Amino acid sequence: MKKTNKDLISFADHLTNQYGEPGTATREKYEEEFEAFKLGIMIQELRKEQGLTQQELADKCGTTKNYISRIENNASDIRLSTLMRIVRDGLGGHLRLSVS
Repeated sequence: MKKTNKDLISFADHLTNQYGEPGTATREKYEEEFEAFKLGIMIQELRKEQGLTQQELADKCGTTKNYISRIENNASDIRLSTLMRIVRDGLGGHLRLSVS
């Protein structure tokens, strides 16, 4: 069966259908997990751009390869102080946060 444009929905509508309206517990859980996923991907991309292995990054910022792997694979919560060390000491960057 061929789909037509009238069958398409926006991504926002898809999120609402899958996870509920913004502000609901299910939607908030999705949003939090997605932010953690993005953070892990960002750290992984920066690490790879600098040609670092997980072990080398871990050594530079005083943590373990396993912990870096868990962050990159969205399997670990990360403390702000650890995130700051990874960015500053491991990746040579500066962490900026914003609240919206």
